Amino acid sequence: MTTAHMHTQPRRITASQVIGELLLTFGVLLLLFAFYESYWTNIASGRMQDEVQTRLEEQWVNPRQAKTTELGNAFARMYIPAFGQDYQFAIVEGVQEHQLLTGPGHYPGTQQPGEDGNFAVAGHRVGKGAPFNDLGALKACDAIVVETQTEWVTYRVLPMSQDPGERRREGIGCLPGELNERIAAGDYAQVKGREITLPGDIEVVNPIPGNRSTKVEPGMEGLITLTTCHPQFSNAERMIIHAVRTEVQPKDPSGALPPVMKPAQSTAQKEVR
Repeated sequence: MTTAHMHTQPRRITASQVIGELLLTFGVLLLLFAFYESYWTNIASGRMQDEVQTRLEEQWVNPRQAKTTELGNAFARMYIPAFGQDYQFAIVEGVQEHQLLTGPGHYPGTQQPGEDGNFAVAGHRVGKGAPFNDLGALKACDAIVVETQTEWVTYRVLPMSQDPGERRREGIGCLPGELNERIAAGDYAQVKGREITLPGDIEVVNPIPGNRSTKVEPGMEGLITLTTCHPQFSNAERMIIHAVRTEVQPKDPSGALPPVMKPAQSTAQKEVR
């Protein structure tokens, strides 16, 4: 046997092998990115949210002279009782990425909590604290509560249907008669509790969502609009939640919560009493 025959022939690397290796590497990078987005950014956002919560509490205890909230600073808290008693987030001013890393952000130029018009808030659905991860689970009449330094403002998610009769039935359990009729068949009849739209549809945060006018007219209702990415792991579209103001009450010096935030008693508990 000659020396030439004793040498091992080099393996040829085929195009399919190269493509396979590239796809494998790409898959690993995607998994690492998903882990980073859903885990590490949650940790960072959690720390930042804790910091603004602390500063907000200090600000409310020792209020300074009233002035416009600076971008990135917290000015209110949001609660959604349907998501559990521990669900609460400080709302910061601004909707840029570095502001939304801290928590839900208020769209500058839209109204303040409790005011007529539209108090619009954006938040992430995956990673970065994911404050709006479960917005798709909200139903008509679910409460969204906003706490300010002096007030509790309760909003109720609007009906999901476009049919006036069905809208009346959906709202009858939480909306007073005249308000229910206005929502069902009046000038808010086209505003649904949940809709999917494109990122460029900025009219969803107008005083009457879907209406081109940005002017708050006398007699308008007070709304809250929550916006987040849709589908869950994409930003191709936006999920929008609309709710209407149903109650504004001053904060009790004793620290008592509004009734909508108090844990509901079970039938068994009521029978024991």
